[in-house]
Amino acid sequence: MRNAFANAFYELAKNDSRIYLVVADITAAAGVATFQKEFPERFINVGVAEQIMLGMCAGLALRGCIPFSYTIAPFTIYRPFEQVRVDCCYQKLPVKLVGVGAGVTYSTLGGTHHAQEDIAIMSALPNMTILAPCDPAETAAVTRACLEIHGPVYLRLGKAGEPDLTAQAPEPFRLGKVRKIKPGRDACFLTYGPIAKMAIDAATRIEKEHGCSVAVVSAHCLKPLDEEGIRNILREYPVVAVVEEHSPVGSLGAKVKAVAWDMQ
Repeated sequence: MRNAFANAFYELAKNDSRIYLVVADITAAAGVATFQKEFPERFINVGVAEQIMLGMCAGLALRGCIPFSYTIAPFTIYRPFEQVRVDCCYQKLPVKLVGVGAGVTYSTLGGTHHAQEDIAIMSALPNMTILAPCDPAETAAVTRACLEIHGPVYLRLGKAGEPDLTAQAPEPFRLGKVRKIKPGRDACFLTYGPIAKMAIDAATRIEKEHGCSVAVVSAHCLKPLDEEGIRNILREYPVVAVVEEHSPVGSLGAKVKAVAWDMQ
């Protein structure tokens, strides 16, 4: 996913001099490395100083730029939370926060490198949009879409090596809308992010072992949530399970429960 982001970012940035990339002690790879080489004046590495990274992004945005901050997910939002909340969200600045390795992707590095509360935290902030693609193709699509969103965005990514899950999707990508990436009749897995691969594997196994046809739906936009799309899924399937890497509090599962409650 990070390479898909980097390459899509490069294609955007080479044609738009307003776009900057501000990183916090992370190695440039793929399109990011190309961007750094070709446009060094728009590439800034602040080191291990995430609060400065977000404050700098806010300043760039106030000067008419479109800054992307880029580092590991927990360091993107937890350490500089005040700057995200006050500098970026309250002023509705076009700062795009890119968090790599969300959920428990950096498993063996321990809790300091996990981000399993990020959806809850970012959902509580005003003006924040949350995008969590499920594969490299969705990553490229939502990266391009960041420029269409007039305000802060949290782009929640995996790490590397994620497979293509959407090439044969029965429904097209539409920004902000849930879509089926695997058809099914009897039940549905609602998911987002790199764990979508496990949802598809589980659905395929259930079909083979139990004869139950299970759909998989990608909810790449967690805020604002496609509530009408969620309602349609709840009406279509008698069983809907949410598969995600996140605390139950403030999760997609909690949001789906709230939608279901309002339908009663």
